[in-house]
Amino acid sequence: MQVQTHVDIHSEWGIVAARQAGRKLAREIGFGSVDQARVTTAISELARNIYLYANKGQIHIEEVTVSGKRGIKIIASDEGPGIKDIRRVMEDGYTTSGGLGAGLPGVKRLMDEFKIDSEPDEGTTITAVKWLR
Repeated sequence: MQVQTHVDIHSEWGIVAARQAGRKLAREIGFGSVDQARVTTAISELARNIYLYANKGQIHIEEVTVSGKRGIKIIASDEGPGIKDIRRVMEDGYTTSGGLGAGLPGVKRLMDEFKIDSEPDEGTTITAVKWLR
């Protein structure tokens, strides 16, 4: 049975809950401590972006199996303002919050698959997958 977890993000506690759920599932799937940390960091960045830019949204975490490969899929979704220039937010150092501007590019580097769907004024969905090696 594939394990799924859904965490609502509407406070900083939601970010913590999503991180804990992601680490737990990554450990259960068999990821080593370094990859558990990568998955947890990616979830943290995605959840923090939801809280910071959209105020609320969801983090969905599930085990995936494709062609014999096992992994963990993270889907971060919100109905916030959307991303007007996806190419720009994927540049290292670009920020609208005064942070380091490493969030989404960092998530892409930490995970094996990464996809952004965003519409201005309708929201954003980011899907990221990490495969077990």
